[in-house]
Amino acid sequence: MSGEARSYATVNVALAEHICTITLNRPERFNACSRQLMADLGEALSAAAADGDVRVVILTGAGSAFCSGQDLAELKDSYAQGEPPELARILHERYNPVIERMGAMRQPIIGAINGIAAGAGCSLALACDMRLASESAAFMEAFINVGLAPDAGSTYFLPRLIGHAAAMEMCCTGRKIEADEALRRGLVNRIVPADRLMDEAMSLARTIASKSAPAIAATRRLLNQSLTASLDWQLASEAEAQDTLAGNADHLEGVMAFIEKRKPRFKGR
Repeated sequence: MSGEARSYATVNVALAEHICTITLNRPERFNACSRQLMADLGEALSAAAADGDVRVVILTGAGSAFCSGQDLAELKDSYAQGEPPELARILHERYNPVIERMGAMRQPIIGAINGIAAGAGCSLALACDMRLASESAAFMEAFINVGLAPDAGSTYFLPRLIGHAAAMEMCCTGRKIEADEALRRGLVNRIVPADRLMDEAMSLARTIASKSAPAIAATRRLLNQSLTASLDWQLASEAEAQDTLAGNADHLEGVMAFIEKRKPRFKGR
């Protein structure tokens, strides 16, 4: 798998060491969400999800921005004619399938937030399981500034990350949250120098990729499920997951490595 790469019109994909790095690649438009970009991103995520050799996904942006949100240039003709576009249809066709794909993947997703993540770009960042932010990163729920409510999953992920009151303030003011405040509020796992962002993201990804892939997938599923599950359901789900994982070769390898005082060599099965 090492060294392989795929390119779409607006998204680049690199595969190495069981890690799939997906880069939004419209730097001249601050990686704004065009119809093509969302289609490409959905295809890249689906390909990664189906690749049995991929254990971790990194999502980042080319240039100075992570993603500036919806590309309004695509919609300007409708607005100029006084006829707002069918936003619900756009969400159902372009955005929601991508967010749902991210949520359904077995592989954890690390967001390497290299710059501004605004509007739907903020939603994409929030849909990642972990976020590393460069010192120049910022988050902005910009919807209110154009008379809209947050979408593409922001109203689901944001209050779960920072709480209801803080989410209300962020969404109702539309103000920019710089990296240091994002760290204090729990939006990001840590801040790293801009020139170290991808190195740190790869280091974290390698650590995760070195673990048992079935156990990582089960952990991701259980943690995501816990956001809405009852305690008794969660306890039963944990027991079911452990029963399944206990029959895997990776579990036996992990136990034997512990007994033999060596590093485990997980095979992902």
